Amino acid sequence: MKRLASSPAALLFVGLLFASVILAADEGQHHEGLSPEQLGQVHFAVSCAPPVQKPFERGVALLHSFWYEEAEKQFTQIAKEDPTCAMAHWGVAMSIWHQLWDRPDTATLQRGAAQVKQAKALHPKTNREREYISAMGIFYSGKQEYDARSSAYSKAMERVHQRYPDDREAAAFYALSLLASEPDNDTTFANRKQAAALLEQLFAQEPNHPGIAHYLIHSYDKPQLAESGLPAARRYAQIAPASPHALHMPSHIFARLGLWQDDIDSNLASIAATRKTAAMHMGGAGHQFHAMDFLVYAYLQTGNEVKVQQVIEEVKAMPPTKDMHEAGYDERAYALSKFPAIYALELRHWEDAAALMPAPGADSGDKAITYWARAIGAARTGNAADARKDVAEIENIHKEMMEKKKTFYAGVIDDSRREAAAWIAHDEGNEEEAITTLRGIAEKEEATGDEPAGIPAREMLADLLLEIKRPDQALAEYEADLKFNPNRFNGLYGAARAAEMSGKTTQANTYYAKVLKLCEGSNSVRPELSRTRALVAQK
Repeated sequence: MKRLASSPAALLFVGLLFASVILAADEGQHHEGLSPEQLGQVHFAVSCAPPVQKPFERGVALLHSFWYEEAEKQFTQIAKEDPTCAMAHWGVAMSIWHQLWDRPDTATLQRGAAQVKQAKALHPKTNREREYISAMGIFYSGKQEYDARSSAYSKAMERVHQRYPDDREAAAFYALSLLASEPDNDTTFANRKQAAALLEQLFAQEPNHPGIAHYLIHSYDKPQLAESGLPAARRYAQIAPASPHALHMPSHIFARLGLWQDDIDSNLASIAATRKTAAMHMGGAGHQFHAMDFLVYAYLQTGNEVKVQQVIEEVKAMPPTKDMHEAGYDERAYALSKFPAIYALELRHWEDAAALMPAPGADSGDKAITYWARAIGAARTGNAADARKDVAEIENIHKEMMEKKKTFYAGVIDDSRREAAAWIAHDEGNEEEAITTLRGIAEKEEATGDEPAGIPAREMLADLLLEIKRPDQALAEYEADLKFNPNRFNGLYGAARAAEMSGKTTQANTYYAKVLKLCEGSNSVRPELSRTRALVAQK
């Protein structure tokens, strides 16, 4: 896959070109040209007219790579070509529920229920088809909360899997339902371990199936499990090379393992594929912002700060855009909130962080990122008063999320508030309060295995301990964090400094060597890297 142009001017041009493509996009059926070699091998027999069998399998392959926009178009087209095909309506209902991150609103639930009703009215010709449709109907019917709906659907898919043990599609969709119904903040990983056990058996039987490899990556997307996901991560992009999400998804495992060049390559390929398919008037232009998020993070770990700035400038040149599944959320505003915030904090540009302003079009959640970075920046420059103002803004957003019953996001926002409050406590000399707060957040992050918003809380704790001249304690925290977040630049450099300050010269040299290897070939002028180069040159 051809990489993106690397010069600022070229990147700006690509961004502007992309903007014009999006404005010109239509509802073309370009998914028709996608072959199994491009999307992966799927075998899903249905009783619909023979001419729509292959298009149906293409639609299922699109579902498995979360290319929901194109899957919906495909199933809608099948329903037109074969008005008796009940499973086409099942496909539409599956396409509008984005299982691993989306909680459908009332309108979507009503639309899905209508599709299920249409499917049932067509009297599916086989028991198997009736059971697939019935399981989908369980999710869309009634007035239950989302968690109850997703759990009931998963139980229904388990029954389908048990009744048709040779149906690998039922097994794959059952595994996905286990991931979709995982409780928030689960520390046992029971659902994902159960899904992984089933998927590993399927992976040995169907090495070219897009959903199996994809769902294995999601199953193992925790620091405690990530190593087991590497075979699927290496395979998925080869299975479905036309899918932007298939090209991006391996980077979830690469990032967990600190394999930054693999991470970078995956996301450059994903962004390029998104733009290629957008130019073909296919849906999903917003996919690129998720890939950019991972790309920026990987660039920051490898001394590629200039490339991060190029990405930020490119995003600025783009128009507002819908999210990757056309739900109306402006991912460009998210990118313009997060990327500058993470850039400033990772590089320890505290004054720049304190001066950040909310991005145009940012919603409350996006603004919380900005206020978090501002509060930390202000506290780190000795301006606790301004930091408290930003913390108050975060508290207001947390309250708003709780009122909207978005408890998961409220928890994430409250953790960001607590992190900022810890640095305020440090600025005011309340070191034990700051240590206790950061340690609590770190333990929660590690127990749940969630991705940190940018800087792991345990790394922040280690930074704090180093600043207050407790290098032995700091070293222990850096090393503990590097087990969960390997090959982070600041984690490795911090461990080197802590070892050096503790008189552990051999250990310090080992970490400094790792910092240099991490940034091999970069032109970074970060003071930490310059100091590392000078120290190693003296050896």
